[in-house]
Amino acid sequence: MKTMNPYIRHLILLICCLGGMLAQPLSAAPQDPVEADRIVAVVGSDVITYFELRTRLTAALKQLQKQGTPLPPQDVLERQMLERLIMERAQLQYGRETGMKIDDTQLDLAIARIAAGNKMTVPQFRAALEKDGVQYAQFREEIRNEMVTVRLREREVDSKLVISDGEIDNYLANQTATGSEEEYQLAHILLRAPESATPEQLQKLRQRGEQALKRARAGENFAQLTAAFSDAPDALQGGDLGWRPLARLPALYAEAGSRLQSGEVSDLLRSSAGFHIVKLVSKRGGSAPASVQQTHARHILIRSSEVLSEAEATRKLEAVRERIANGVDFAEQARLYSQDGSAAKGGELGWLNPGDTVPEFERAMDALKINEVSQVVQSPFGMHLIQVLERRERDVSAERQRAVARQALRDRKLDEAYQDWLRQLRDRTYVENRLDEQ
Repeated sequence: MKTMNPYIRHLILLICCLGGMLAQPLSAAPQDPVEADRIVAVVGSDVITYFELRTRLTAALKQLQKQGTPLPPQDVLERQMLERLIMERAQLQYGRETGMKIDDTQLDLAIARIAAGNKMTVPQFRAALEKDGVQYAQFREEIRNEMVTVRLREREVDSKLVISDGEIDNYLANQTATGSEEEYQLAHILLRAPESATPEQLQKLRQRGEQALKRARAGENFAQLTAAFSDAPDALQGGDLGWRPLARLPALYAEAGSRLQSGEVSDLLRSSAGFHIVKLVSKRGGSAPASVQQTHARHILIRSSEVLSEAEATRKLEAVRERIANGVDFAEQARLYSQDGSAAKGGELGWLNPGDTVPEFERAMDALKINEVSQVVQSPFGMHLIQVLERRERDVSAERQRAVARQALRDRKLDEAYQDWLRQLRDRTYVENRLDEQ
């Protein structure tokens, strides 16, 4: 089986940092007066309280300590954490306004998958959380919120990203076809600029970036600087982008990373999203596969809407799946119920290369045996039943190169598109920062 759904990987990491949620307030000595709770930010129609901020800060500090990351000054981390809470709240509010809902059935399934990923039953998993001081009800809401933000990204960014044949042609024309490709492990700092930033705002942001760059080049711990300065979602993970070939990095990062030696830090980089600093952590040689696995599959798609909820679409497909399990022909059910253009062909998708479908669909498809019908699978396009008919290995360089090129272009554009979407959402959300008010 391939890697699990992206939000599950992220949620497992979240489990680790939720362990300190009920910890005592930071640095509060018994004799210190206890400050009454107050509002530290207004985000649209929502508010963020000081208690929420300190709770998340406690969890973040525990995570950084567990990673062995030297801690930035607490007031710096506090401001960074508030901005992350503002971004989270803006996304959740936008999700509510646009009808994005995660019902209890979907939430229970997600938690069951997380528990299974930890080789536990749900009751065992709940007991383990509570043993670590995590309230289960609070954990459920954290997972629900995380699912909303992941699905927002899928709906607003991933599903709208189009890679044209012309782009693939241009990409291949500018690439040297080789049997191996180096991979780069980069870490980054993003200082996000407002969409309509004034020259004064940009100058202030540039000065902040130059300060971070100076400290990075002086040898300060890059993960600590990332926690203190970066506005990127991966700031508390040291800004680590993982191992990627240059072709799958944002163009700005690929260009900077290719000129760096291991351990070196780039200049201050400028993009439409703001200012960036990139560090090359390490570099290694990688091998391209000699052949590509193609999958012959078919599917049934039901889209959720204002009239048909995700839960109802899921139940409808589960009933279809039961009929197929009892001997009804898959193609017949596809022609009757599928809302995809492939319905007239019995749901036939033909031979698929890696990268031809969205990641959620591909992961589920790759986990199936021949002729097996999947459980209900959710993607940005709706709910699917998937059946794999055949698999084959094809050493067809032209097809393989196009599949690799499509995925590389998608990876490169996704990061940039997501950051642009977040910046636009932040700019159109009413935010009032009250952290410094007494």
